[in-house]
Amino acid sequence: MADKLISPQDGSRIPICSLFRETRLVFKPDNLGWEILSIALPSAMALTADPIASLVDTAFIGRIGAVELAAVGVSIALFNQISRIAIFPLVSVTTSFVAEEDALTAASPLVEESEYLEEGSNLKAETNELIQDKGGHAQKPDLIHVNTNVVKVEHKRRHIPSASSALVIGGILGLVQAIFLIFAAKPLLKFMGVTYDSPMLKPAQNYLTLRSLGAPAVLLSLAMQGVFRGFKDTKTPLYATLAGDLTNIALDPLFMFVFRLGVSGAAIAHVISQ
Repeated sequence: MADKLISPQDGSRIPICSLFRETRLVFKPDNLGWEILSIALPSAMALTADPIASLVDTAFIGRIGAVELAAVGVSIALFNQISRIAIFPLVSVTTSFVAEEDALTAASPLVEESEYLEEGSNLKAETNELIQDKGGHAQKPDLIHVNTNVVKVEHKRRHIPSASSALVIGGILGLVQAIFLIFAAKPLLKFMGVTYDSPMLKPAQNYLTLRSLGAPAVLLSLAMQGVFRGFKDTKTPLYATLAGDLTNIALDPLFMFVFRLGVSGAAIAHVISQ
């Protein structure tokens, strides 16, 4: 009896396999499926790139000491939690508005072109009627010249207001977040359980303060990701994310061990990579 379900309408039993009967349509290799895959796969890879870079970052910090590793962990958690307040609304709303405006802007030249073509066909029909004389005899076609090419539609660079607005809002939110974290670092860390007499306080405060300087870049990059997703371009954000993560991985040992900056070097490397 476990392989059947009871229909809520007539009480009959329905095999569970019927629920997956149309599953093959989900993986049907049509044009729409390939387009969705080409958009979703780079986006998913971009989401996995940051956690991998964070693991490498954590591995480098762990070589300094357990206290520093714990301090950086608290600071990263605090930074990420505050960033999430603006991240998801900013990216989601930006993607929706940019996609809508891009679709409307792309459709308007096609509408204008169809209108002009219709006007040209009407003008041509009227011209054919005019070249007939009163006796029904057609005049010579070389005596009358009509230009049916009314307007040539040119493809110009489109202006998407929501994209510019998203960048401005992202920059402003990033500045607000940076100022807030820099001046409220100690109270926030205390709220997270790091007391004023804890050995974790100094490295945590140093890392959080320096990491906060990259908040405008973080929110701007997320706003740009939302813009590119609205254009159905997820490869460009993936390339940018990979470039930033590779830069962070390369700069971590340089600032932490060569320049002997420790936890502060890890934060500086992360800000530069952003």
